[in-house]
Amino acid sequence: MSRNAHDAYDAHDSHEGVGGGARRSLAVIGAGPAGLAAALAAAVRGSRVTLIDAGAQAGGQFYRQPAEELGARRPQALHHQWRTWERLRDGLAAQIATGRVTHLTDHHVWCVERLDLDEATGFLVHALHGPAQEEPSVVRADAVVLATGAYEKVLPFPGWTLPGVITAGGAQAMLKGALVLQGRTAVVAGTGPLLLPVAAGLASAGAEVAALVESAGAQHVARHARTLSAHPDKLVEGAGYVAELMRRRVPLKARHAIVEAQGDGALEAVTVAALDRDGRVTPGSEQVIRCDTLAVGHGLLPHTDLAETLGCRLEGPAVAVDDEQRTDVHGVWAAGEATGVGGAALSLAEGHIAGCSAAARLVGREPDPRAWNAAAKSRARSRDFITSLDAVFAPRAHWAEQVTDATVVCRCEEVPASAIREAVGELGATDARTAKLLTRAGMGWCQGRMCGPAVAGLTGCEPVPSRRPFARPVPLGVVARAGEDLPDE
Repeated sequence: MSRNAHDAYDAHDSHEGVGGGARRSLAVIGAGPAGLAAALAAAVRGSRVTLIDAGAQAGGQFYRQPAEELGARRPQALHHQWRTWERLRDGLAAQIATGRVTHLTDHHVWCVERLDLDEATGFLVHALHGPAQEEPSVVRADAVVLATGAYEKVLPFPGWTLPGVITAGGAQAMLKGALVLQGRTAVVAGTGPLLLPVAAGLASAGAEVAALVESAGAQHVARHARTLSAHPDKLVEGAGYVAELMRRRVPLKARHAIVEAQGDGALEAVTVAALDRDGRVTPGSEQVIRCDTLAVGHGLLPHTDLAETLGCRLEGPAVAVDDEQRTDVHGVWAAGEATGVGGAALSLAEGHIAGCSAAARLVGREPDPRAWNAAAKSRARSRDFITSLDAVFAPRAHWAEQVTDATVVCRCEEVPASAIREAVGELGATDARTAKLLTRAGMGWCQGRMCGPAVAGLTGCEPVPSRRPFARPVPLGVVARAGEDLPDE
């Protein structure tokens, strides 16, 4: 049911719908919870929707599915919101069958270009398609919903580059998408609510989880008990994971952190230590735990590359939106983790609101807020809950003190912490950008997505928006041919 974007372009008929009477077209970038909700809400209200996603099938990271070739008999065992996924999946299939939605899989968007057309705004969505990600595809739309999700925040520590050390989300993605365990004995560490389902999932799949190491402590939870208790469904979900871990006798080490990962060519053990009230390691509390896998996570960061390229305003690390999920760029909506990491329920609510608003405004109507009244209530409740979670599970203070000078911070350019400290202490760098110019940290393949928070932490500076011209690496030939791939007007 998926089609190449050049075929989709013919169906979307270039300028038809910009100031005309035909149905207006909407491009939704990302097929996770927010993107699916936005695409369905807009389609049932008459918009022509092109859903563009890098994955081989819809669902995003949260609803990641194993490949059909793996023959998973009970994929629902890896999800706790399977019925919601089934409704989204079946709704998408129904809208594709009617022709209201075109679903483009394996399309990696690298740029969204604004077009000014007769006092209206159109967009060209440029993507790379195919196994080698070198086949250019272009979709034209009258409006865009950015549902680009989030990526994991990575904080370095001695030994974090050893084979066997992966992110918590990476461990979950391998389990959900490939039914694969990284190793036989795992430690799950860091901070954040993601650690619980990751540890429970690994244990249920047959791994021995030697410890769950969480830097937050009971006092952090107690400070926000009133807000958290107003969301019993979330508490029940978390309690279920804890019960599963206790049933499997997984040690839970609260207010502890990873000090070092050790191994000769691959991970063999980790050292964990207790933290004091200030977040510093308590001397003499170190403990070595044998393992061949360390799944470590310190939260998520919004994917804002496309929004930044379009000139959308940011608030902190997230895209700024109004009550309709509109950005300050005409014709651009944003929903889900890109507007602030908040989980699937918040993403679904924001996506629904964005789709309703876009469908109405594409045909020149003021949207009726009653169309998303329930979603707005869910959005408000979810944001309230997430604000408290962010306070509870903030990365521990003073984490940089455990980063030795020899620790590699930027893996792409192999920049050690000593070089970054030298840039600040001896070469006069006063911000992360200057440190980047002096050390090349952040100039590699990932363009600072992995090392950006670490460089900012080591320099004592706040991260700043990158304003990259492209959201991902793209062959020069594709850039040169970008204008040639469009049909004649």
